[in-house]
Amino acid sequence: MLTPSLQKNDSKARVFIYTVSVIVFAAVVILSKVKLEMELPFNVHVFAMINAIINSAVAILLVAGLASIKMKKQLLHKKIMITAILLSVLFLLSYIAHHLLAGETKFGDLDHNGILSDDEKLQVGSVRMIYYVLLLTHIPLAAIILPFILFTAYRALTGEYEKHRKLTRITWPVWFYVAVSGVIVYWMIQPYYN
Repeated sequence: MLTPSLQKNDSKARVFIYTVSVIVFAAVVILSKVKLEMELPFNVHVFAMINAIINSAVAILLVAGLASIKMKKQLLHKKIMITAILLSVLFLLSYIAHHLLAGETKFGDLDHNGILSDDEKLQVGSVRMIYYVLLLTHIPLAAIILPFILFTAYRALTGEYEKHRKLTRITWPVWFYVAVSGVIVYWMIQPYYN
């Protein structure tokens, strides 16, 4: 077993984790309602592509992290998981930048006018329903996973490996689903970016 990297202090950890989680959630909700109008020398949807690349990398790291711990390579597991967390922070920054600069995109808006006509709905067909089911599972899970990730990491960094394993049974599959579904959501919506 690895030597703990953090001194255990559950009360400070709770305050930190809940504070960070609330701030991130509030920032995402508030900033998703804001669109900055500015001319940029690049397509702002590059941030959405960056998000998909980061989510893909996080999904791969999550699988690698699981494989490394199954092989009892704790130090490798720790490095992989910390990298996944750091990439998730980069994702968050890119996600906020994309929504601030690009605004909302409607799935199926073939003419990119911001209005989804009946004809456009017909052309997209049942794929639109699949998209929304995926999106409506992705968004709430993405919103609630952060404190689980942070508590799971905290338990590992303080050497509380049994508690870490118990939390991982919840955190890992949800985090993995959020990462993979984020890539699929991007793949499905990107034809409608203007």
